[in-house]
Amino acid sequence: MAIGWNDNTPIYRQLKDKVIGMMLDGALKAGDPLPSVRQIAAEYQLNPITVSKAYQELVDDNLVEKRRGIGMYVTEGASEKLLASERERFLSEEWPALLERIRQLGLNLEQLMRAPRERNGGHQ
Repeated sequence: MAIGWNDNTPIYRQLKDKVIGMMLDGALKAGDPLPSVRQIAAEYQLNPITVSKAYQELVDDNLVEKRRGIGMYVTEGASEKLLASERERFLSEEWPALLERIRQLGLNLEQLMRAPRERNGGHQ
């Protein structure tokens, strides 16, 4: 789990977002264990309380579960739940701003669809 911290967002939130990203990407699947709080704290030189706060938010969101004495595990259906909520957030928060920017730049659908192919030398 490689992380580049930024100063604009609390570290616990960045860590939570990284775990969420790993769930969405399929790197963490239902039943998989999360690295221990101590392991993450040591590896990234974080306060264990910071790591615990990120993990607790994941528990509060029912994305991971605590198994007393053995650790934290990704819950069944976590990635599906995340995908649905992230899609909704994208459509309600990110897409309107993106659509407005596309309109401002005068881009059309054909130009948008062609742009990735042109940047990759004709390959997608």
